[in-house]
Amino acid sequence: MANVFDTLMERGFIEQTTHEDEIRELLGKESVTFYIGFDPTADSLHVGHFLQIMVMAHMQKAGHRPIFLIGGGTSMVGDPSGKTDMRKMLTQEQIEYNGECFKKQVSNMLDFSEGKAIMINNADWLMDLKYIPFLREVGQHFSVNRMLTAECYKNRMEKGLSFLEFNYMIMQSYDFLELYRKYDCKLQMGGNDQWSNIISGVDLIRRIEGGSAYGMTFKILTTSEGKKMGKTEKGAVWLDAEKTSPYDFYQYWRNVNDTDVEKCLSLLTFLPMEEVRKLGALEGAKINKAKEVLAFEVTKLVHGEEEAKKAEKAAKALFGQGALNDNIPFTEIPRDEFKDGMDILTLLEKIDIISSRSEGRRLIKQNGISIDDEKVKDFNMVIREEDFKDDKLMIRRGKKVYHQVRLV
Repeated sequence: MANVFDTLMERGFIEQTTHEDEIRELLGKESVTFYIGFDPTADSLHVGHFLQIMVMAHMQKAGHRPIFLIGGGTSMVGDPSGKTDMRKMLTQEQIEYNGECFKKQVSNMLDFSEGKAIMINNADWLMDLKYIPFLREVGQHFSVNRMLTAECYKNRMEKGLSFLEFNYMIMQSYDFLELYRKYDCKLQMGGNDQWSNIISGVDLIRRIEGGSAYGMTFKILTTSEGKKMGKTEKGAVWLDAEKTSPYDFYQYWRNVNDTDVEKCLSLLTFLPMEEVRKLGALEGAKINKAKEVLAFEVTKLVHGEEEAKKAEKAAKALFGQGALNDNIPFTEIPRDEFKDGMDILTLLEKIDIISSRSEGRRLIKQNGISIDDEKVKDFNMVIREEDFKDDKLMIRRGKKVYHQVRLV
């Protein structure tokens, strides 16, 4: 079997490592327990997390043991990495609920059965720490001057960095030490924005335990323009089907830029690299075939094959101007609300296809809103019950966002 380090390198995941040759050798000769931490500040993972789940899946397929660490303790402090403000505090109940949601969302890709992947909450050890013993055992190994040179703190110095957040690096480093002691966890992985925190954990284990520990970061998922992937007009692209429907999820990947297709196929699917390169080399209109493969494969991993097929069918029906499909996102509105008519801007707000009336006016002015394939020209247009065909109305924003309104 190929060394998983080579697989991750070939597919473009790896950004930085603490000890490249040692990590590669370790992954090639034994089953390694590794961990990635996830911040449970929402009840769903999003596209930004998906790349990290893919890394865990590749590692597990190669015989290594993932620890999916829920940051129940660290999230009560807040990670300053990449943030400009302190984030809100969550209750322990909210954190536990969010962690259960995460487990459900990744169950298609990670095996949590006996002896396989483990999900742990760092609140189990962080919440009961005794302050003075913790400072004496762990705090003495951290240089304040060195910590202030880390990117995660430098970015916050001008706006103000709370003492609470200043503890984050020490707490994350302690997580690695605790997992090393309890589970023989030798490798911490994460996005490249976690590099400072990861190397601090590696250093702490070597100082306190004299043991071998390693760190690896992978690329942040960005577009060819350098923007983070997973953002739309509606907000984040979530893995939870209730927050982002399988159809909208499929459409997001179906509509990525041509230049991002090969990278996404490499990072976000398990297709062999030979096929990835072949699809990525397609040009002109043929690249749409590669986008359809990408959309189907990623949707299948997150939502299952049946939902992926439904989304694909719905997208093709719309693209070919075929019959309306039940898998297209829809909103049901009581018939009575159209008795005296509803103006177009109110309707667009109601179905959450615009964020404000001013945005709706701008889109209408730019011919960006259509009803049943007819461009809306008038901000004051009124929709009445008789405008519905078979109690349905199809609204399109731009070329890609469809939403059906149904009378009930």
